[in-house]
Amino acid sequence: MRRWLALLVAATTSVVLIALLVPMALLIRAVAENGAMSRATGAAASVGVAAGTGDLPLAVERVELPVTVFLPDGRTLGAPAPRSDAVRLAATGRSVTAEAPGGREVLAAAQSPQGTVVTRVFVSEDELTRGVREAWGALAGLGLALVVLGILLADRLALAVTRPVDGLARVSHRLAGGDLEARAEPGGPPEVRSVALALNHLAGRIGDLLTAERESVADLSHRLRTPLTALRLDAESLRDPEEAARLGARVDALERAVSAVITGARRRSAGRETCDAAAVVRERVRFWSVLAEDQGREVEVSVPGTALPVAVGAQDLAACVDALLGNVFAHTPEGSALVVRLGPRPEGVALVVADQGPGFDPALLRRGDSGGGSTGLGLDIARRTAESSGGSLGVSRGPDGGAVVEVVLGGG
Repeated sequence: MRRWLALLVAATTSVVLIALLVPMALLIRAVAENGAMSRATGAAASVGVAAGTGDLPLAVERVELPVTVFLPDGRTLGAPAPRSDAVRLAATGRSVTAEAPGGREVLAAAQSPQGTVVTRVFVSEDELTRGVREAWGALAGLGLALVVLGILLADRLALAVTRPVDGLARVSHRLAGGDLEARAEPGGPPEVRSVALALNHLAGRIGDLLTAERESVADLSHRLRTPLTALRLDAESLRDPEEAARLGARVDALERAVSAVITGARRRSAGRETCDAAAVVRERVRFWSVLAEDQGREVEVSVPGTALPVAVGAQDLAACVDALLGNVFAHTPEGSALVVRLGPRPEGVALVVADQGPGFDPALLRRGDSGGGSTGLGLDIARRTAESSGGSLGVSRGPDGGAVVEVVLGGG
């Protein structure tokens, strides 16, 4: 927008200046020519007054312009000049102005006792355009300065509009990344301020709706407790102790799952969580290393010793790491090595899990799709974890053909 406004102002200013300065330049040239011709006419008249007197040679010497006096007896005084057709016409008693090589000549006729005296004053091109080039240069400089000034003012004006718009774009990206606390700072023109206030209202409304929705999910605990209790009583009333124990265990598992859903909903409604990615990854790799040792897998781990905060809860990040490592153990042959790397990035923190297995098609990233007969939810869990922090998930093939999964997490 800044560039287009600058170009628009430059074009508009240029058109206006051309329409103004071109006639002014022509007027300056006409004024210069008229002044030179007026000076020449006055000089010719002053010389003509002295025609037929003894003061004629002195009058010729006083004129700064080239002057030639053609006397009736054929003699000339002053600068040498040919007796042209214009001179012969002036000898008939008429004062004329004619074009001459290199300029113009002003011819004035005066009567003397001996006959008609013709005074010729030559005006060169330099005399006709004296000061014109300097004036034109000043006009061109003024026009250029006005164009530059207009562009600078347009840029300042555009900046006052684009800066709040850029702020709105940043806030919208933060909202899209899950940061519902992001708010725009109203500024700029009234229309942009109105958009900022509307965006803030929308963000607040989204937060309220999500909070209400998550609270509704959490309130299911009150509705599910009663049927679960009734189901537990029914299971305990069975005569077969083994069947009662089996159903009771399943009821307990169902109750734990419902409680986990409710706890997660309440935790998300409370706001965004953060954790130390390095500590979580080290702990989960240590957990899976036992299974890797049993299967003869070589595990290469690269995790910094310093804390790497990310905008993800510890439980969510642990689930993400478990999903990625579980895929490796489930879909690669025993003995296949794997690599786990964690490191900072400009956009946050990157977790890379690579293996030496057969790999898979990177296009299989949709929920429920899998190239190995599984549910395909592991990568979806990792993707949702990354996107909830404002990051992303990428899948590629390594140099040896294995899968390389990179999860970029937003900084906490």
